[in-house]
Amino acid sequence: MKPHVVCIPGSVAPAAQRYAPLISLVGEAADIHLKDLEVYREPAPPDNYSIDEELDAIDRFADSKGIWHFHLVGYSGGGFISLAYAGTRPERVITLALFEPAQIPGKLSAEELVMFDSLEAKLRGLEGAEFMATFIREQLKPGVPMPPPPPPGPPSPEMQKRPAGIAALIRAFKAFQFDRTRFAELQFPVFLGYGDQTHEFEQLQASVLAWLFADIHVRRYAGIHHFVPADQIYTAAHVSALLDMWQRAERSAGELSLQ
Repeated sequence: MKPHVVCIPGSVAPAAQRYAPLISLVGEAADIHLKDLEVYREPAPPDNYSIDEELDAIDRFADSKGIWHFHLVGYSGGGFISLAYAGTRPERVITLALFEPAQIPGKLSAEELVMFDSLEAKLRGLEGAEFMATFIREQLKPGVPMPPPPPPGPPSPEMQKRPAGIAALIRAFKAFQFDRTRFAELQFPVFLGYGDQTHEFEQLQASVLAWLFADIHVRRYAGIHHFVPADQIYTAAHVSALLDMWQRAERSAGELSLQ
């Protein structure tokens, strides 16, 4: 049986755009299921939006596909949601693959708190294009050029949702209650990738996750940052590493079922 993989995107690009290179390179080797964020389901996020909404929606999505156990992939904000899902529903997760999670659920360390409070303060009160430009700039290392601006003209209806959706996600990250020590109890494999041109908080988060998880492989990608095109992140080498993890985990699960 082919691996079933559920992919959760970040707060900017929708799942079909974020994971197009992954789907192309995986081909027939796995069944990829794309799950977009609930925060963008309506024109504006509800006042009571929470991470629990996203977690419950993943349950419903997987159930609708007829899959109980699956591999979970998360990018950026989808990385936070995937971590939260894996920590609260470990019985459903076979492996977890992350690229630059926006934040790690649970109580932040002093260093994490300084970095995320700084980002939130710089975004406070901004809207539209100014919000998005600051959001992008603050996640790059000093001296790394900004990605090309969007084409001229009004943003698409979906992109118009992004500033309010990103702000709602940041508030929901802070409100989500989770005990990080639960990660140490999880036995499934974890793959974490991050780029060496993204702000140093990704390196800090990599060290935190490496300490929290028992079975984690961390890989730093040269010349990559959070906002490069998706095909520069999900390269043949990156996807090959994910496929290898998925297939090894499937074999191990099969061997255990025969015991």
